[in-house]
Amino acid sequence: MAISLKRQASVRSHTEDIIKASVIIAIAGMEGALASVIGGLADCPVIAVPTSVGYGASFNGLSALLSMLNSCASGVSVVNIDNGFGAGYLAGMINHMEAKK
Repeated sequence: MAISLKRQASVRSHTEDIIKASVIIAIAGMEGALASVIGGLADCPVIAVPTSVGYGASFNGLSALLSMLNSCASGVSVVNIDNGFGAGYLAGMINHMEAKK
């Protein structure tokens, strides 16, 4: 599922999926706000992945990384810029722990 903050209806249309999830990976560039928004809705761990692509002063992902690290939403963890593999591996470990129960 893909959710974008550019279209707020996208977030609203996936609220039920967000609530049911056991872990969420939020990949965002630009200002990196997606992880905070999802973290405010979700009752599960959110893994934030800042991307190096963006416009304006994105500084190759540093802007999104710093925004995600300063997120006020609880349950949001951040991996390094463009580290989708690390986020996927961590999400797999979280799901595996859930399966052990």
